[in-house]
Amino acid sequence: MLFPTFEFAAFFSVVFVLNWLLRPHPVPWRLMLLAASFVFYAAFEPAYCLLLAFSILANQAFGVAIHRAVGEGARRGLLVAGVVVNLGLLGYFKYADFFVESVTDVLGGFGIDTGWVSLEIVLPVAISFFTFQALSYVIDIYRRDAEPSPLLDFAVYLSFFPHLVAGPIVRARELLPQIRERADPRRVNSALAFRLIMAGLFKKVVISSFVAAAIVDDVFAVPERYRSIEILFAIYAYAIQIYADFSGYTDIAIGCALLLGLRFPQNFDAPYAALSIQAFWRKWHMTLSFWLRDYLYIPLGGNQGGERRRDLNLFLTMVIGGLWHGAAWTFVVWGAIHGVALVAERRILAAREAAGKVPGTFSPVIRWAVTFHVVCLAWVFFRADSFGAAFTLLWRLVAAPGVGEAVTPMLVFVVVAMVAAQFVPSEAVDRVQVVFSRSAPIVQALALAIGLLLVDALGPEGVAPFIYFQF
Repeated sequence: MLFPTFEFAAFFSVVFVLNWLLRPHPVPWRLMLLAASFVFYAAFEPAYCLLLAFSILANQAFGVAIHRAVGEGARRGLLVAGVVVNLGLLGYFKYADFFVESVTDVLGGFGIDTGWVSLEIVLPVAISFFTFQALSYVIDIYRRDAEPSPLLDFAVYLSFFPHLVAGPIVRARELLPQIRERADPRRVNSALAFRLIMAGLFKKVVISSFVAAAIVDDVFAVPERYRSIEILFAIYAYAIQIYADFSGYTDIAIGCALLLGLRFPQNFDAPYAALSIQAFWRKWHMTLSFWLRDYLYIPLGGNQGGERRRDLNLFLTMVIGGLWHGAAWTFVVWGAIHGVALVAERRILAAREAAGKVPGTFSPVIRWAVTFHVVCLAWVFFRADSFGAAFTLLWRLVAAPGVGEAVTPMLVFVVVAMVAAQFVPSEAVDRVQVVFSRSAPIVQALALAIGLLLVDALGPEGVAPFIYFQF
């Protein structure tokens, strides 16, 4: 069930009414949200609901057992078991075929025929996201940063449909207290919710769809047919596409949750305005960045140890983060590029400080340009179907000079406008939001109607799945 569809609009309208009718009654309200979330998930594939239900029951059992266990050895053993179960499920569904194919290819290079065949396992939608959220719940209980919640509360948290499929990755300690509260519908910032939903629809349905159809899909499919400037704009356009697609989903998810009286953390903050790779990761998919920091980088050792160990921890975190995105070596390379860039930034900064030079004295324009193009280089491997396609694209970027017909004035305008929009001060957006929220309800309704008509008029027929659904 995709957000930008009439099917979801009808579904959400029913949930919205039931949500506020049942809000004064805690148990029926929770049961309604749980049922609605499973209906939403079943729309993708009913069998997936069994996996989600298992994850809920298993992680609640591990959380309670860890909380009640006596002795650090028992607690640690239960934690290890919980992590193994979660990663085992994720590994089987997401990486079993990848492992089989990788081993077969390597041994085949030495003339060894394993006889292994692909298991053709279908990746369940959302498994990466709800597995990470479940892990944070169990680990937080082990760290004594949280206590187990009632099973129904945890079930609502893990399955809550706005964040279920593609995030943001909401931690238990962020959402569970809100589930226990009794929200007041009069305090819901509906103007902000509508603005987020409209922005998300526009970015997904109009911007993402346009750049994909205008240049991205064709160039990445057959790079041999295109010239360097076309390839350059295809790379820029994909950076715009994945941002518009993913942040668009997040905006809609946050807006829908807000209309139901629940608040999600921010997930994007103008990432293409970043002046360093480190700053980029503080602005891009922020809930994943902070998850990787707290549950992977710090357990690996974080900033403890020598310089080489810190760099290795950072590099491994990014490589594993790349592998989380997809079972392909191209995703590993995407993560490795970011890992190398982060380590290089840290080394350069340390060297400049040791030399008594003031950090950040390079021109902001130069720092922005370097950061943006490193990010775009990494996106090539993220988007490409294979290393061959990625290297062909990069080779023709320098070896096939020319503009080509795919670079149209409208494409240039959209790419430049979307990058420029990253530099609009958040204070200016907030001021517009305040004016909109203070306007009469009829004005807000009229603006919403015009926005929906605009999205419908500018968008294509049908809606492509969100890019992050595959992860």
